[in-house]
Amino acid sequence: MSRRQQNPLRTLTTDERLWLTRIARSKSEPASHVARARQLLAVADGHSYTAAALLAGRKSNDAVAHLVARFNREGLQAIEPRRGGGSPPTYEAAERERILREARRAPDPEQDATANWSLMTLRRALRGADDGLPRVSTYTIRAVLREAGWSWPQTRTWCETGVSTRKRKSGERVRVVDPDAEAKKS
Repeated sequence: MSRRQQNPLRTLTTDERLWLTRIARSKSEPASHVARARQLLAVADGHSYTAAALLAGRKSNDAVAHLVARFNREGLQAIEPRRGGGSPPTYEAAERERILREARRAPDPEQDATANWSLMTLRRALRGADDGLPRVSTYTIRAVLREAGWSWPQTRTWCETGVSTRKRKSGERVRVVDPDAEAKKS
């Protein structure tokens, strides 16, 4: 005989059932969302927490119980996973926006010493700016750009191979060409 459920699932509204059904059938939603929607629908259809976990491809009925309790409190927001612990984020929304603003800005070859942004040149620009982030890392920059939907190229194929511009101590800019560049590429 199973134990009595301490926090039984409240009755679903028609909108909630519709959204949970859409999410449960979705091929594009994250797998965690699909599994949670299936668990909630199974419990709403009268299955036990253990059966609901098994129907969604999970093993823990305790996780289903926690999900049901959270759904009763928060509604459809319970489908979204929460932050998984670890140290608190170092950079909040304002700092993340500052990183994105710098990445959107076209680099000035005189000021930034580059014609195209790389993670290192972005880091140098952010650390050196008056309103910048003095301890930002390339890892943080990459993570913020990925969260914003940007993809970063693996190679710098937009640069002309074997040709670079150097700045001499006198301030003069000199174009340097590597005569062996073609041989080095292959």
